[in-house]
Amino acid sequence: MSVVDNEWGISQYPVVPGHEVVGKIVAVGDAVKNLKIGQQVGLGWFSDSCMTCEWCLSGDHNLCQDSEQTIIGRYGGFADKVRAHENWVFSLPEGLNPETAGPLFCGGITVFNPIVQLQIKSTDRVAVLGIGGLGHMALQFLNAWGCEVTAFSGSSDKEAEAKRLGAHHFINSRDPEALKGLENSFDVILSTVNADLDWEGYLSALRPRGRLHFLGVPPNPIATSMFSLLFGQKSLSASPVGSPGVTAQMLEFIARKQLEPMVEFYSFDQINEAMDRLREGKPRYRIVLKR
Repeated sequence: MSVVDNEWGISQYPVVPGHEVVGKIVAVGDAVKNLKIGQQVGLGWFSDSCMTCEWCLSGDHNLCQDSEQTIIGRYGGFADKVRAHENWVFSLPEGLNPETAGPLFCGGITVFNPIVQLQIKSTDRVAVLGIGGLGHMALQFLNAWGCEVTAFSGSSDKEAEAKRLGAHHFINSRDPEALKGLENSFDVILSTVNADLDWEGYLSALRPRGRLHFLGVPPNPIATSMFSLLFGQKSLSASPVGSPGVTAQMLEFIARKQLEPMVEFYSFDQINEAMDRLREGKPRYRIVLKR
C-alpha cells in the first residue's frame, strides 16, 4: 500500500505493484546460467543490482547504490510477466509451498535478515513489537532458530495466535504498566511497527549490549537520551530486505523447518476488495493474489 498510495513519496504512476512474486520462468537470456524455463521461482523488492560495486562484490547486493526495485520506476508482478536479473530470482526449495511463498520475498526476508546480520544466537531472548504482516513471521523464525521469544501487540485477541506461531510470552503493549518490571530482559528487540512507541521504555528493557532494531518505519524521529544507550552499551539500528545469499539461506531454513506465512487468498478480479482490506489493516496476515 505504501507504493500504491505514494506514502513514501517515490511512486511513479501508473503503478503496477507486486514485489512478492512467485511464478514459473517462461524465458531466459543467453547469459543466464542458474535458472531454466519452467522452474518455479520467487522475486522480491529488488530486481537488479550493479554486480560491480564494493557492496555487490562483498555479497551485500541489497546495499547497492545503483540497485533496481521491482515496482519503483518499472512494472511489477501484478502482471502476466515480470523481468529481473537472475541473481535476484530464487528457485523454490523442495517442500516450500509456492502458493504461500510469495510473502517470504519481502516481508519474510525483512525479518530473517537481522537474525543473520545481528548474529542472533539460539540462547538469546528476543522481543517482537507488532504481530502483523512482518511480526507473525518473525515469531516463527525466531522460535525455530531456538530463541526465547516475546510478542508485544496492542491487540490482546492475538495472544493465543502469537503463542501458536512461536511466542513463549505475550505482552499487551497498550497496557501502560506493560514495560514496568521488564528492565534488563531482552538481548534484541525487533520493531515491525509503523508507529511511535515508548522507545525509552523499550531501551530500558534491553540487557547490556542489547539492540533495538527497526524493520518498520515510525512516522517521527526516534527520540532518546544518549545515556539510555551509553551506560548499557546499547544500540539502535535498522535494516532493509536481505541480499541474495541471505534470501537463499532463509528459503532453505524455512523449507527445513516447514514454516510458512499466514495468508488470505484473493483472485485477481477481487484486487480492489483485497486492497481495501489491506488499507483497513484486517488481513491475517498477508494477502496473496492467485491467477
